[in-house]
Amino acid sequence: MNYNNLITNYNNGITTITINRPKKLNALNQETIKELHNAFKEANLDTNTKVIILTGSGEKAFVAGADISEFANFSVEEGEHLAANGHKILFDYIENLSTPVIAAVNGFALGGGLELAMACHFRVASNNAKMGLPEVSLGVIPGYGGTQRLPQLIGKGRALEMIMTATMIDANKALSYGLVNNVTAQEELLPFCETIAQKITQNSSVAIAEAIKAVNANSKDGVNGFDVEIKGFGKCFGTEDFTEGTTAFLEKRKAEFPGR
Repeated sequence: MNYNNLITNYNNGITTITINRPKKLNALNQETIKELHNAFKEANLDTNTKVIILTGSGEKAFVAGADISEFANFSVEEGEHLAANGHKILFDYIENLSTPVIAAVNGFALGGGLELAMACHFRVASNNAKMGLPEVSLGVIPGYGGTQRLPQLIGKGRALEMIMTATMIDANKALSYGLVNNVTAQEELLPFCETIAQKITQNSSVAIAEAIKAVNANSKDGVNGFDVEIKGFGKCFGTEDFTEGTTAFLEKRKAEFPGR
């Protein structure tokens, strides 16, 4: 599929999705959000894709925020719809995707950009990355999950400080907070993410999908994560991947998972 604001590339089990609006510092407009939904959907349906890496083009920004010009004159109802639709088609969609998603955060990840990175399953940052949720400086609050995912990742106090002060943190502070898993030099960012992705591709994609579901259940209201884990654990016993994994272990060889 061809996109106006994205570049997609597949190589050896990994699909890389690059947001390509460098003149706008890869800011999220509605067209880009829709294209991202379609690109993630396409990659998730591709049985050859075992891992997705999301990044931004250029050296300055992952995503510098939302395109404010699109919603500066919105009404209350339009604002609510904007947030609800964004959650549905992109941010919640990525979080619950069965294919692992790694955010390769290069440069600025602000507002909707940080919210997009937090929707991914984990994050790696370049050493020039800057992250923040500056929405209150515009008279609004984060609307794409920032008030929910940031406290889950770094704790309530730190999250509220970041949100209320509207200030940015650098990559090393993000690492110390647990907001990102690793920090690399900018030129090493994608190769580093690809190395992690290759390790993931060697494991059972069926089991990984169940693990994502179980981990996500921990933060859903009214859902018992332990029950989800128990059911997912049992479900794995009926898969070809489980048969192959256990057989390979007993035969002292490397497993070749069929992904079923």
